Amino acid sequence: MGQAVARAGTPAVTPAGAHAMRPAAEHLRTAQVLVEADRAGRVRRVARALRPIVTTPQGLIGTVILVVFVILAVFGPWIAPQDPNAPTSFSADILGGPSAAHWLGTDENGRDVLSELILGAQTSMLIGFVAAMVSSVIGTAVGIVAGFSGGWIDRGLTLLDDWFLVLPLVPVTVLAASLLGNRASALPLGQTMVLIIVIGAFGWAGTSRIVRSEVMSLKQRGFVERSRALGASKWRIMTRDILPNVMPLVLANAVIYVSLAILTESTLSFLGLGDPNRFSWGQMLEHAQDSGAMAGGHIAYYLPPGICITLAVLAFSLIGHSVEHLFDPRLRERR
Repeated sequence: MGQAVARAGTPAVTPAGAHAMRPAAEHLRTAQVLVEADRAGRVRRVARALRPIVTTPQGLIGTVILVVFVILAVFGPWIAPQDPNAPTSFSADILGGPSAAHWLGTDENGRDVLSELILGAQTSMLIGFVAAMVSSVIGTAVGIVAGFSGGWIDRGLTLLDDWFLVLPLVPVTVLAASLLGNRASALPLGQTMVLIIVIGAFGWAGTSRIVRSEVMSLKQRGFVERSRALGASKWRIMTRDILPNVMPLVLANAVIYVSLAILTESTLSFLGLGDPNRFSWGQMLEHAQDSGAMAGGHIAYYLPPGICITLAVLAFSLIGHSVEHLFDPRLRERR
């Protein structure tokens, strides 16, 4: 009986690691709960911020039109009655009028016009969104660097900005698309990528001017001065402090620029600079002009793509102006 017997009231001895594991597990669960709550909070804040867009009449109308075109662009190959690229889509019914088999008639090759119209939404939406993204990225970067840096950097970038602002967009894009057209085969999307690059690269100056003006005001604010006092680098201040505060303006300008990109793409395609391997609304207008459908009064051929271009431009313009009213207090006061 040489071993000591523990008394009934004495607490059991537990390993020291068990005490350390319990708080660690509790901290992990707490962190997971906080992360999930923060994620849900961000989603609610975004939904709360965007709700006024669809509650205004112009925002609601623009959103409904945009949703229809996005559905056509995404699900177009499955919605279209025929595949206009398939050999079986060609027929002897050339420039036929609307019928039960072809609701909008046929084109100069006997293909279904409605199917071409639906597939044309893909090209217009793709070029519009991506070109606006390219334009926004370039304009935001130039505007932040110019406004934050000041001095000779600001003067040089402002001169470049002014030069791009005075360039006539359509003639310049026509010239650039013509020069780059020979190299389209080396690009991922062919001539479509040429249009994206041209429209995006020559349309950033407006975004840059707006962002620069806002940055020159933001860099005098207290939160930027605190970051400087704490030793934050210029890159960190521009990306962590300045960029999030100019994003609402960038978003509003980008939405409006999508409409301009769609209109420019339609113009270039109508002039014969579009992608011959993809259907687009501007290309349909070009084919209708070349085939004599416009002169022959085949309204069902050339009128629908014109209406689609108008509605798409109208939708993005309405949404863009709603976003501007949402983030600009001066515009909200005028309403």
